[in-house]
Amino acid sequence: MHSDESPRASTQDETSQDDALQRGLSARHLTMISIGGAIGTGLFVASGKTIHDSGPGGALVAYGLIGVMVFLLMQSLGEMAAYIPVAGSFGEYGARFISPSFGFATGWNFWYNWAITVAAELVAASLVMKYWFPDVPGWVWSAVFLSILVALNALSARAYGEGEFWFALVKVVVVVVFLVLGVLIIAGILGDTHPGFDNWTKGEAPFVNGFAGVLAIFMVAGFSFQGTEMVGVAAGEAANPEKQVPKAIRTIFWRILLFYIGAIFVIGTLIYYKNSSLLGEDVTDVAISPFTLVFKQAGVAAAAAVMNAVILTSVLSAGNSGLYASTRMLYALAHRGSAPALFKRTNSHGVPIPALVMTTLVGAACFISSLIGDGKAYEWLVNASGLAGFITWMGIAWSHYRFRKAFLAQGHSLSELPYRARFYPAGPLLALAMCAIVIVGQNYEALIGNRNLLALLSSYIGLPFFLSLWGIHKLVTRQPKIDPRQADLSRARN
Repeated sequence: MHSDESPRASTQDETSQDDALQRGLSARHLTMISIGGAIGTGLFVASGKTIHDSGPGGALVAYGLIGVMVFLLMQSLGEMAAYIPVAGSFGEYGARFISPSFGFATGWNFWYNWAITVAAELVAASLVMKYWFPDVPGWVWSAVFLSILVALNALSARAYGEGEFWFALVKVVVVVVFLVLGVLIIAGILGDTHPGFDNWTKGEAPFVNGFAGVLAIFMVAGFSFQGTEMVGVAAGEAANPEKQVPKAIRTIFWRILLFYIGAIFVIGTLIYYKNSSLLGEDVTDVAISPFTLVFKQAGVAAAAAVMNAVILTSVLSAGNSGLYASTRMLYALAHRGSAPALFKRTNSHGVPIPALVMTTLVGAACFISSLIGDGKAYEWLVNASGLAGFITWMGIAWSHYRFRKAFLAQGHSLSELPYRARFYPAGPLLALAMCAIVIVGQNYEALIGNRNLLALLSSYIGLPFFLSLWGIHKLVTRQPKIDPRQADLSRARN
């Protein structure tokens, strides 16, 4: 295996510097970060509405197609992250293999996306806590949870990884228990009602609203899977990324198959798609979570309270990961000269504290905006970040396509890669096309149907934001696109 320096030597090198990260994430941390990124309220709550809108078959097809897309994207990310494991990940790869301007826009786009996500999760956490403490002001819980997340991130990368490990483990255990109980109910071993597979044939099932129904759920499923790319950022602090990144990447397809496809199958089999309870998608209404409904069928006591705790764990997990990822991206931007040099400073534990403080302040400011007036400013901020994840995914696919061309153009052999993506070049090109379909179809009703300009702007504001970053940087710097023969393939790690 080709390597410019060994992982051990690199670690010693970095810890001697006062502005370098430390490689404190173990294999179990990286694997659970990778798994946890795909499990959240999109699965626990919103999955019910997808079945209601498109039927069990339509939802299964939509999640399956998105699963294939994410599998291809993670293959691409795995190849690059195992060879060049840096905290800047997507932004760094874009700058090295496409153009400095694209990397600049990708990095800031990703930072903004997850900084806003921290605010969104603080809002969600405060609402979830009203289930138990309806008289306590929501901002109190948001302040408490933000303090916890900042503390986990400020201690060390290992502390973040440990926190995320346990957050993710709770979610994994719940999904596995749900699948086991669901199969037992379907088999007639548990519960009083045994519908068999009738719910797949009643009414318009298994496909409702035809291709339009599948397309609509395609968007929802895509949002549900966002966060799987976190492993690329975490690779910058993995103890042995050459081995750990490929191991984490290999779990992605199977977890998608088990968690999402399995859950959709169980829900679609046990709950009729016309059941009005499936319409709920509000994280605060745990009573209508399809998981709650199935747990009740299985006779689980206090099913709603259990799921509320799980949803809170999911919210905190997303906030924890968002704070970590956006902090590391800001740190990486500073290292490339795309952000003030202050943000590349780290403490003795390798934590970029100035970047953490800046990200926390932005997240807190956005949260405060949700409390002012009717919260419209906050709503627009969240909408603007809505497409950012898909833009990041497009950047991953495009960067990988260019990385492989540069790798071969400079005389390297594929045998030198610690991890080799399958299906190149079809894989990244197909993923790129599927991401483009998701972005364009984000709100196709406003785009094609009622011509509502405000709805159109609200849904697509993230796209001109990204293009503006890219274009302005290009105009100011006049830097050309990267020639594959001159691309930076060095494995230096920030």
